[in-house]
Amino acid sequence: MLTFIIILSAYLIGSIPSGLIIGKTFYNIDIREHGSKNLGGTNTFRTLGVKAGLTVTIMDILKGTLATSLPFLLGANDLNEMLVGVIAVVGHMFPIFANFRGGKAVATSAGVILGYEPLFFVIAVIIFFISLYFSKYVSLSSMIASLLAFIYSLVFHTGDWALITVIGIFTIFIFYRHRANIKRIIDKTEPKVKWL
Repeated sequence: MLTFIIILSAYLIGSIPSGLIIGKTFYNIDIREHGSKNLGGTNTFRTLGVKAGLTVTIMDILKGTLATSLPFLLGANDLNEMLVGVIAVVGHMFPIFANFRGGKAVATSAGVILGYEPLFFVIAVIIFFISLYFSKYVSLSSMIASLLAFIYSLVFHTGDWALITVIGIFTIFIFYRHRANIKRIIDKTEPKVKWL
């Protein structure tokens, strides 16, 4: 029963539509009707600005961290935190509170890593910003960071199969959710960041 409660809670936490909440509460805007029509931090940055974008990104990261912490907080020590984190990421991508139209899994996946292995999170963030500095594409940087994170897990966490498996799942999620971005990058129509 406790396992079911944790899994359901992780999904519901992941389903909290940060971009929708911030957009409607403070700007009277549904960001799903603007830009890429995505609920994530990147579209919030483009649609509502830096302050809103940062807020949504941090909220999405913390969703993953909180969900990953549930087994520890509720005393379910036999339940792997990373596997619970996957459920939160699924909730983020397909949120019940936003008609199952969610984000692209990047920030919440990062939050899961933060909750499980903070140093790993820092390394992934550094990789992301290095890639962003050179490419100016948030989408490409997200995919590069996820792929290198998976390779990092294979090299430096060889015995932690839960971590390796979940990072692999996140990488698949992120590439799949960015398939339209990949086409735009190839066509050279993908928007670039202007602040870096």
